[in-house]
Amino acid sequence: MPTYEYECQTCGHPFEIRQSMKDPHLTDCPQPGCPGPLKRKIGLGSGLIFKGSGFYITDYRSDSYKAAAKKDATSSSASPPAAPASPPPPSKPAGS
Repeated sequence: MPTYEYECQTCGHPFEIRQSMKDPHLTDCPQPGCPGPLKRKIGLGSGLIFKGSGFYITDYRSDSYKAAAKKDATSSSASPPAAPASPPPPSKPAGS
C-alpha cells in the first residue's frame, strides 16, 4: 500500500498515512479541535528495494543449462593447457 502525505489547510499539520489506491482522499484534519480541510501533497514516493535472489539473469537459468555449464567448466579445467608449438628446425640451404 502506498503512503500519502497530507497537510491541513487551517493549522498546517503535516502527516502521512498508508492507504489503498482505491480509498477516498481524507478530508478532515486528525488534530483534535481542528475541523480544517486537508490537501493531499504530491510525495516523492519510495525507491525500489531489491531483496533476495532473482534479480540477475543467471538466477533463472534452466537446470539443463546449469548442468552443461558445469560439465564444460570441469572438462576445461581437467585437461592441461596445450604446449606451445616449437618452431621447425632451420632447413639447410640447397647445394651445400
